[in-house]
Amino acid sequence: MSTLEVIILAIIQGITEFLPISSSGHLILPSALFGWDNQGLAFDVAVHVGSLLAVLIYFRADIQKLTVAWFSSLGGRVTEQSKLAWWVIIATIPAVIAGFLGKALVVEYARSALVIACTTIGFGLLLWYADYRAKQNKNIYQLTWKSAIFVGLMQVWALIPGTSRSGITMTAGLMAGLDRESAARFSFLLSIPTILGAGLLLSLDLVSSSDPVDWQAMLIGMLLSFISAYICITLFLSWISKIGMLPFVIYRLILGVILLAFVFL
Repeated sequence: MSTLEVIILAIIQGITEFLPISSSGHLILPSALFGWDNQGLAFDVAVHVGSLLAVLIYFRADIQKLTVAWFSSLGGRVTEQSKLAWWVIIATIPAVIAGFLGKALVVEYARSALVIACTTIGFGLLLWYADYRAKQNKNIYQLTWKSAIFVGLMQVWALIPGTSRSGITMTAGLMAGLDRESAARFSFLLSIPTILGAGLLLSLDLVSSSDPVDWQAMLIGMLLSFISAYICITLFLSWISKIGMLPFVIYRLILGVILLAFVFL
C-alpha cells in the first residue's frame, strides 16, 4: 500500500470501529472507488491493535474498577461494578461461539457489496426504531443479566459485514431500556474482549501466512487508528445524548444507497 492508502484506511478503521455506521461498509468504498487492493492481514492486525489501545486507555479507570470488583465478587462481594463486569463477560459469550462456528460461512457467502449495502440500510433502520421507540430510562448499572444476554445475542449479527458491531450493540442496549450514553458505554466496554479476540485470531492467521509484512505501514496504521479511535470515542460520548442516533441512521442510509449504486450501475 502507498502511504496515502495507509493513512486513509487507518483513519477510516479507527473512526468506524466505534461509530454505529459499519466499518466494513466504509472499507469497501476505497476499493470500489479507486481500485485499491486488500490491505492484508498485517495491516488488519495493526489497526485492530490501535483501536484496542484507544478504548483501553479511554476506559482505563472503569476497567480497573470492574476488574477489582469482579475478583471481589468471586469471594462473595457483589456490587454494581461487579455485576457490570459479569454482564460484559456474559454478553461476549454468544459472539465468541458464533465466531468460531460461523466465521467460514461469513467469509464465503456474506462479504459481497450487496450484502453490506443491505445490512447497512436494514440495521440502520433498526437503530432508528430503537432510538425512537425505546424508553431509555436506565443507566448502565441498571442493566440486568437478561438484558446482557440479549445484547450479546444481538451482537452475533455483527459477524455479517455491514451490520456494525457498535451499531447493533447500541441498538440492543436501547431496546433494553438503556439511555443513549449508557448504551454507548456498554457497547464500548463490550468492544474490548471482542476486538481483542478478533485481533488474536488475525494474529494467528498472520503467523501462519506467507504474506510479506510492511512494518512501516503497520506502525503508521496502528498510530493513526489509535488517534482517530480515541477522538471518536471522546466526541461520541460527549454528543450522543444531545444529537441522538438519527444523524448516523441518515448517514447509513446514504452509504447503503451508494453501495447499491456500485452493485447495480
